[in-house]
Formats: sequence, C-alpha cells, structure tokens
Amino acid sequence: MTKLISWNIDSLNAALTSTSDRALLSQQVLHTIRGYDADLIAIQETKLPAEGPSEKHLELLKNYLPGYQVEWVSSVPPAKKGYAGTMILYKEGMKLSSEAARIGAPDTMDDEGRLLTLETENFYFVNVYTPNSGDGLKRLADRQKWDLCYGDYLSSLDKQKAVIACGDFNVAHKEIDLANPASNHFSAGFTDEEREDFTGLLNRGFVDSFRYVHGDVKDIYSWWGQRIKTSKINNSGWRIDYFIVSDRIKDKILKSEMIDSGPRQDHTPIYLEIDL
Repeated sequence: MTKLISWNIDSLNAALTSTSDRALLSQQVLHTIRGYDADLIAIQETKLPAEGPSEKHLELLKNYLPGYQVEWVSSVPPAKKGYAGTMILYKEGMKLSSEAARIGAPDTMDDEGRLLTLETENFYFVNVYTPNSGDGLKRLADRQKWDLCYGDYLSSLDKQKAVIACGDFNVAHKEIDLANPASNHFSAGFTDEEREDFTGLLNRGFVDSFRYVHGDVKDIYSWWGQRIKTSKINNSGWRIDYFIVSDRIKDKILKSEMIDSGPRQDHTPIYLEIDL
C-alpha cells in the first residue's frame, strides 16, 4: 500500500520559522501529516528563494517530518522571486529519479517552479501548482495554454507507466465542488473555460480519485478563503486540490480524502491510499 499526501502550504518559510498564530496553526497541520506516515508528501506554494530551502529550513522540516529526503524546484528569473515553488518529500531509501519539467508553458510559467515529477518503479508522481487565472481573469488565456501543455505532459508520461498527479489545480470542476457556484461563474477557478479544461484532462485517461471513491457527495472542500474570517466556520469552501490517477489503476484506490487541518483556513492537505 502506498500512502500519499498533497498540501499547498502557502509559504514554507512562514510555516517553519514564524511564530504568528497562522504559523502555529500550520505547524499543527505538519504534526497531523506526520501521523499519516506517508511515503510521498507533495507541497505546493513553497515561496522559497531560487536557491531553494536553507539548511535551517531543512533542519526544521526534519523536526516535523523526520525520515524523508527532499526534492524541490523554485521560481527563478525571469519569474518573480519567492513565488510559487513546489517540493516533494520521499521516504529515505526509496529508489527514484526527479525532474523539474518544462512543458512549453507561456509567459514565465515554466520558470515559476510549478511542476516537479518523481519516477518510482511503478508510477510517476507529479506535483503541480497550477497557475491562477488572477484578478479580472487577466491570466486566463495563459492559464488555458498551461492546461493544454500540462495535459500533453501527463499523457506523455502515461504512455510509459501509470501516473499519480496531485496538487493545487486551481479549479473547482463541478458545481458541487464549491459552496456558492451561482455567484462564481466568472471567478478565477470556476470559469467555464477552466472547468472544461479539467474535463479535457480527465478525458485523456485519468480519474478524479475523490469523486471515484465518494461519488457526488457534497459540502466537502479543500480550500477556504482567508479574506472572509468565517469561511471555514460556515464551510464556504472550494475543492481545488486533487489526486488524479491513470484510469488503469483507479480500481487500486483505497482512500481519497481531506485531512482535517483544524481551524486553519486556506488549503487543507489531501490524502490518497492506493494499492500498488
């Protein structure tokens, strides 16, 4: 059995080194993650410098999550400093190779550290932080090009061996994937274009593991906005974090669920168990 976790941490440095109330909540989530004893842990939005985690970061991370090796990719020029970024922790002793793939995405998206892939004996593990379409949907056109390039990339991997792709996909696929669909049809993450692109990705031979396990269950989300302080209390959330897997291994999925992050708003970690 393989156990996998994915979490958009919204700044690894803040989570590890700050003493703010929010950082303390993030540290509680790290303690929770530790209890799952996952084989692979994918982290998005690390917001680290181009040179990656410092020795202090790695030491603190090891205190929370001991027994792991780390692969990472950060935003590099000409992309913005301390922006986006992804990381994967894998159990010591695992035999694998890593790639920070460039997929021909527009603008600076390939330089933003959004994609990190590990190849294991049985599958590819792909960690993604999909670009947000932004305020006023100013980046929607580029986001759609990203979606196409990303789909091509996953398909190319899938031709070689099974794929498990996870991360913050920045899209609520269907109306049941957010609390207030009627008022968000023109919001980043719920436009017709983004939703259709996600459907297109699944149609390439992948399955949304959460829906595969739980069907059309409602009111279960992975993200609650920070701007409205009561969003999590009221469960006014979105499901925008996913584990998607190759169709040919979907019958091996044992669990696909959210991990309870307590009162911390923003993203909650997600969890996949699969018998490979």
